[in-house]
Amino acid sequence: MKSLKFNDIIKKIKIQKFPKFDLIVAIGRGGLIPAAIIAKHLNLDLKVLWLKFKDDNNKEIYKKPKLLKKVDFPYKKKKILLVDDFSRTGKTFEEAKKILKGSKIKTFVVNGKADYGLHNYPCCVKFPWN
Repeated sequence: MKSLKFNDIIKKIKIQKFPKFDLIVAIGRGGLIPAAIIAKHLNLDLKVLWLKFKDDNNKEIYKKPKLLKKVDFPYKKKKILLVDDFSRTGKTFEEAKKILKGSKIKTFVVNGKADYGLHNYPCCVKFPWN
């Protein structure tokens, strides 16, 4: 298992070339830390979309990502960067895009497949916040 260092993640986020966004939205829980770093770096508001798909051992616990808390922030017609710590299948991002319908969304992950990302290691990664 590859272990990532917090300072390396911060440095790589700071050199990313992001277009202009209106809002950063974290997928709660895993996306909270990287989204906070990006929001601070881009001086943007941070909101959380509470979706749950897998448990702490990366085992699916629902057939599809489940919304745990009602969306309580305005998102329609906004340019959103949707952030998670990892993505392999894209199911969580797909569900988030359905929920945030009416906005323009790009995705970011620390590891995996997204519009923007830091790594795409084929195996599991140990994040410093876990």
